[in-house]
Amino acid sequence: MITLTASAEDMLSKVMTEKGLDGYALRVFVSGGGCSGLSYGMTFAEGPEIGDQIFEASGVKVVVDPGSISYLDGAEIDYIDSLMGGGFRIENPNAVRSCACGSSFQTSAGEEGTPCSH
Repeated sequence: MITLTASAEDMLSKVMTEKGLDGYALRVFVSGGGCSGLSYGMTFAEGPEIGDQIFEASGVKVVVDPGSISYLDGAEIDYIDSLMGGGFRIENPNAVRSCACGSSFQTSAGEEGTPCSH
């Protein structure tokens, strides 16, 4: 299961409304690459695809493909806004190592990445 903080829910709802994406879902996925071996990705999707796991928090629907769910199970998505900038962050209990930029990670069975450029 993936959870969203109140801050992430608020920002996602705001962005989806501004972009006219009411009824869409947030697709969260993992792909190979990044300095720690695996990278997080997020995009908006019209709906789930066959086999997707579906989660909902305060009206925000989150979908995750079958290949990514084992990497993301238990993760929490947060939105942080600070003087240094803002953005979405994923706190992942499955990650044994994460890049300082927060966009890539490695699991205990993980792939090695390339040196971080951040």
